[in-house]
Amino acid sequence: MKSFIIAVSVVVLVFAVAGQAQTSAPKPGPEQKKAEAFVGNWTYEGEYKPGPLGPGGKATGEYTAQMILGGFFVQGHWVEKGPSGEVQGLETFGYDPVTKNYAQSQFQNDGSLGSGTLTVSGNIWNYAGTWVLGGKQYKVRGTVTFTVDLTSLMMKIDISPDGKSWTPCFEAKYTKAKPLP
Repeated sequence: MKSFIIAVSVVVLVFAVAGQAQTSAPKPGPEQKKAEAFVGNWTYEGEYKPGPLGPGGKATGEYTAQMILGGFFVQGHWVEKGPSGEVQGLETFGYDPVTKNYAQSQFQNDGSLGSGTLTVSGNIWNYAGTWVLGGKQYKVRGTVTFTVDLTSLMMKIDISPDGKSWTPCFEAKYTKAKPLP
């Protein structure tokens, strides 16, 4: 009986190993390649517009992004100095093959958070989602427009307390740092 159990175990093990050998690990596709446009070290200058978040004002910052988890997702970090003082944040996004969009989440050191979707058409990425700031939820929408050479981009964000009336919230120009030789 022991011989039979050992023989069956060996056969099961051989088939399991053979099955794993035949399937290769998934590899990032063209959707992840598009997301690589965000990868790098960026500096930015922008302006918060007067609106539901306050009186507005100038902002400067640094944003660093990299591909993570086998090249399937983008993770970005930023540090910004603006009307609210210094703000630090983290975001992640990746392609969702079911919805054919990019799912995005972000978190800041002031406790605010957001989530939404990104759609891409050429060099324009459109964002739609929600932010929770100061205990209130807002609808947000925006665009990120890359230059052809992917070395700079313009970001514009609108905000709404109800999803009906929209106010410009933030505009900024981002410039990618030149890679070291």
